[in-house]
Amino acid sequence: MKKNSLQANGLSLSQAQSVSNLCHQRALEIGNKLTNVNNYSKIITVGRKTHNIVVGKPLPDNVVDLLIEKSELHSCQGFLMENIKAKDLMLTQIRCSGPDISFIQMPEKPKYLDALCFPQVSEEFGWEQLSVKEYSEYLEAESYASHIGQFIHKGKTLDVLRSELPGLPEVEWMVIKDGEKSPVEIKKHHKSEELLELHEKLAKLHRGYEQKVNYFKAKVKNLTTAENARIANINAYAETEVEKHNEELRIKVEIDFNSAQAKIKAIKVEFEKERQAKISATAVLRINVDARFQKVVDMFLNQLPESKE
Repeated sequence: MKKNSLQANGLSLSQAQSVSNLCHQRALEIGNKLTNVNNYSKIITVGRKTHNIVVGKPLPDNVVDLLIEKSELHSCQGFLMENIKAKDLMLTQIRCSGPDISFIQMPEKPKYLDALCFPQVSEEFGWEQLSVKEYSEYLEAESYASHIGQFIHKGKTLDVLRSELPGLPEVEWMVIKDGEKSPVEIKKHHKSEELLELHEKLAKLHRGYEQKVNYFKAKVKNLTTAENARIANINAYAETEVEKHNEELRIKVEIDFNSAQAKIKAIKVEFEKERQAKISATAVLRINVDARFQKVVDMFLNQLPESKE
């Protein structure tokens, strides 16, 4: 900031602005007197009439005095404007200033924990829990059930034979020559009773093996369900402990944050009180007029209406 002459006593800024304006106006008038000149005039006489072609505008007799006065006016105006700007700048800087809160330590974002949870197991786990003997027994039962079922189920070999047998005729006729039919004897290999007996025997076997297969599947499912329940309990405990830890962190951070915010608020309140005091003190500053400009200031002050400032 440039040097200024702002003090408690002196010229008010409104007076300074008015004097500055008058300095400017008077300097313009002098400038016009010193620039609106020439070296000659031109006159022509036509008949009995004389005409001025170029009006003569010689330099005024007091050129030196006018230049000195113009310089005094400009220097006075410059002095006043510099101080007006200095006061405006001081007020702007005070209004735009802010408190120093850089030393207030805000809490860092905590590093929350994530629960280490175990994944659920698939039925493959259940199968792995069976003994070698149990798994072999399952494979055997599954193979018997599968192959017997493929033989007796609807649409399969035995079912087709049973469905077809009652409808087979004893004889069919086949055309050997045109217009002649020859009998074809049909010999049945099975009897319906035999096929029914075979079906019942195989169905009983199939049910037995299928029950054994279902037993092992149920056992595997139960083993898997039990393991997943155990894992779920472990995971729930881990999640509860982690949530408890994270909640403690959250509470601590909230307390620290509120404490820091309270400190910042107190600093801002105190700073605002000091800033308003500075604004008030700066707002009443006046311009202590340098003695070299006093004559010009006094001259124009006498032209101004009395101020209540």
